Amino acid sequence: MAQLSDTQLIILSAAAQRDDRIALPLPANLKGGAATKVVDTMIAKGLLEEVEARRIAFQPHLSDPVWRETGDGHGVTLVITDAGLAAIGIALDEASELDAPRSTTVGDTGASAASADHDATPTDSAPTAPAGAKVRTPREGTKQTTLIAMLRVPEGATIAEIVTATGWQPHTVRGAMAGALKKKLGLEVTSEKVEGRGRVYSIRD
Repeated sequence: MAQLSDTQLIILSAAAQRDDRIALPLPANLKGGAATKVVDTMIAKGLLEEVEARRIAFQPHLSDPVWRETGDGHGVTLVITDAGLAAIGIALDEASELDAPRSTTVGDTGASAASADHDATPTDSAPTAPAGAKVRTPREGTKQTTLIAMLRVPEGATIAEIVTATGWQPHTVRGAMAGALKKKLGLEVTSEKVEGRGRVYSIRD
């Protein structure tokens, strides 16, 4: 697995938590030529890909953010690939797939397929917070604190239970566990299959 920079980790983790896997907006401190260099590197590594941005007339707030213009009123946005998800510890389960990715065919403006739960779990090989790095404390009253609280109870929680409690999509839950909890907060999320419940996730301090 290729080594990821902190900037790449932030971009991929944020994309994994968004609908349609869109990687925009980029971190606020990443602009101009530096942003282009980072994105070009991630595309070359297969972590991100360009797809045509959907533009909805008279409802610009529902249109996709645009990475670059391609002419004739068209533009492209950036989405995280399956390889990008795997790079931050969201593995594809052998029996099922993650939410259907956006089509890379130019001109495709269809919405992504509905999310489906599966047993994917953050892998042990995913990069974790660097030693000595400042560990962030989650804000109270957020969906992230709800997630952490559910994972800390002795019986843990399933993806479906977390989706019900937070209103997140399944891939958003997995992205939060692999990205925000593991990499930003340094929490160890483990999982096991429990008869009658399926795969159960928990935090063991």
